[in-house]
Amino acid sequence: MDSKMIPSIIVESLVRSGAMEFDELFKAVQKLQSDLNQHDFNRTLMELEVQGLIRVSKMTRGKKRIELA
Repeated sequence: MDSKMIPSIIVESLVRSGAMEFDELFKAVQKLQSDLNQHDFNRTLMELEVQGLIRVSKMTRGKKRIELA
């Protein structure tokens, strides 16, 4: 797995599709990085959020919405 590409894949997916739900974005990224697990994906989302590139907000029970900042 090339972990350096994951943040750019996430941002690129959000640019193309706009805001996405967590599961939808995870599946889109996993198509390109098949060995990606949810732990690494969550960590990458947190890093992007700390950098101010994305916003993660909770929706209904257990669902998250990810969008560009």
